[in-house]
Amino acid sequence: MNIDTGITSEIFTIKSETKLFDIFNEIILKKSEAVFNYIESLDIDTNTGIIVIGTYFTGVGIVKRLSEKYENITLIDIYPHLEGLLYTELGGILKGEIEFSSDLDLIYSGDIVIDTTGFGGINVEQSSKFDVEAFIIEDPVAEDNDNLLKEKNNIHERLKVVNSPNKAIIKTTGIDTKTSGTMTLTIGILTNLLNKCRQKEGVLYSACEMGFFEEVIFKEKNIEKFIELTNVNAFKVSTINPFNLDELIEEELNKINSKMI
Repeated sequence: MNIDTGITSEIFTIKSETKLFDIFNEIILKKSEAVFNYIESLDIDTNTGIIVIGTYFTGVGIVKRLSEKYENITLIDIYPHLEGLLYTELGGILKGEIEFSSDLDLIYSGDIVIDTTGFGGINVEQSSKFDVEAFIIEDPVAEDNDNLLKEKNNIHERLKVVNSPNKAIIKTTGIDTKTSGTMTLTIGILTNLLNKCRQKEGVLYSACEMGFFEEVIFKEKNIEKFIELTNVNAFKVSTINPFNLDELIEEELNKINSKMI
């Protein structure tokens, strides 16, 4: 446990060993493992053309997990700079060569398509042009607890118009967040921890190391800065009664479930 004295010798500052980056990766792994197992169930050739649409963050994790076995993977994203995420440890380690492209015409060039674009991504008209062996789409909504987001969500319409014998949805739930995005789930974990720690006897206050990283990634387009900012202890607490923060983080992570439906 990472522990130090605080304002006085009777007050302690405890820090999680778990970093923000670690939380991202644990969530991404749950999603990518569910997809990998589904692809495995199709019993396809390792050279089958797999198209993954969308990098941030589910896509990059799926690509890296699939690269451990499959040899013909293309990651397509309208943001060219997101290719840089492939060469970081976000979502794991890339084990083979893949093709990255910002050419949306290529989304129809594979036998298996995995659409992680969520809200405002691939639309129904584009989806109607898919004629593939398998089509997988990520549901951006988690718990159906927001009517506006539920009405905005068009993945079922997209899925319906696809011509494929194998269709599946990546559904990630568990901590009562509104969406299933990795960033949303991470903030959900940290918010839950803030509430838990506030109720603990002996705690003065707690803080999480979280910023609005979408601006760094999509406005500044600085992948290196994003990795640096998230490679920090995720949570800190001032208390007179030290306890294990990493166990609390693990409890929240264990509540998250990603499955194919």
